[in-house]
Amino acid sequence: MKLLIRPANSADIPAMMALERHAATASHWSEQQHRSALDGSPPRRLALVIEEDSAVCGFLVARNVAAEWEIENIAVAGSARRRGLGTRLLGEFLNRIRDEQAAAVFLEVRESNHAARSLYEKWAFVESGRRSQYYQHPPEDAILYRLDFA
Repeated sequence: MKLLIRPANSADIPAMMALERHAATASHWSEQQHRSALDGSPPRRLALVIEEDSAVCGFLVARNVAAEWEIENIAVAGSARRRGLGTRLLGEFLNRIRDEQAAAVFLEVRESNHAARSLYEKWAFVESGRRSQYYQHPPEDAILYRLDFA
């Protein structure tokens, strides 16, 4: 098994869209939203994919706001879950932005998404708030997480 984490490019968009369609908890973006995330226009974004044996099996997209980053979307293929790929993808993202002197990272996640919440807590993200009924289909609260770099 050969793993590679690299910046996403426009050729990855179909694979990213397929992954998010099969991940109920991922944000579902249009093709144009994916293209905008990769085209370099403001706000600055970082999009990473993780490949296993040359096939995209996960991705992460984050948006830069001053010295802070917001994780906007993250998904890992069902067949690749529970094998540490999400951990590796998040770790690579955090290393890259730490090297750029980022001050903090924040995100929101469905209250019922225990796997994602466990992943974030493993990386020392802390709960920082709640947005009541933030998500639809089904309606659900968002739990806000934040990681401050010392």
